[in-house]
Amino acid sequence: MKNLIMTLLLAAGCGTAMAQADAAKPAAKPAAKPVAKAKLAPSAQKAVEEGTPIEDDPSIVLSEADLEVARKVQVGDIPCELGASVKIVPMKREGMFMVTTKGHRFRMHPVESRTGAIRLEDPKRGAMWLQLGNKSMLMSQKLGQRLADECQSPAQASYAEELKKNPLPSILEPLVVPAAAAASAPSASTAAASTTPASTSAASTAPRKPASN
Repeated sequence: MKNLIMTLLLAAGCGTAMAQADAAKPAAKPAAKPVAKAKLAPSAQKAVEEGTPIEDDPSIVLSEADLEVARKVQVGDIPCELGASVKIVPMKREGMFMVTTKGHRFRMHPVESRTGAIRLEDPKRGAMWLQLGNKSMLMSQKLGQRLADECQSPAQASYAEELKKNPLPSILEPLVVPAAAAASAPSASTAAASTTPASTSAASTAPRKPASN
């Protein structure tokens, strides 16, 4: 009986201590309200977005041939006609380029070209940078227009001047046969004689019979 009374007293004491501890705890603070983000002016938004780097797309796989093409891309500020310009900057990932012009920015990579020209594309935004020997151009296939044309780096301008002095032959010009080849080729009359039937040749060389009186 004494043990039961002692157990009840201990339980009552523990309950009282726990109640006093809970009462001593400070009241929970109400949850703080989220602070509303300040709205930026359009000009500030533009500056922030331009300063935010674009993440590399790991889905683009460049071959060694693509990387070789990328090494031939002319970078820097390239002036174009009508006062426009295009800026090409290599990105951290090898073979990738940031191509920007007024109001546009593209993340481009090299693709295979049928003509051997340097071709960069941004398939997501439908844009293409085409670098030829004497000029380059930036086209938006999505918009159906050229964003910059007649762009020339110093190397391209020098090559364009060289083409004016020594133009390349056009594939539409007739083929000029060298004199030596023409002399060795059979003439039309010789070819015609070679095709004369043997019977005709024999008849022409046979002796004629004297005409009878």
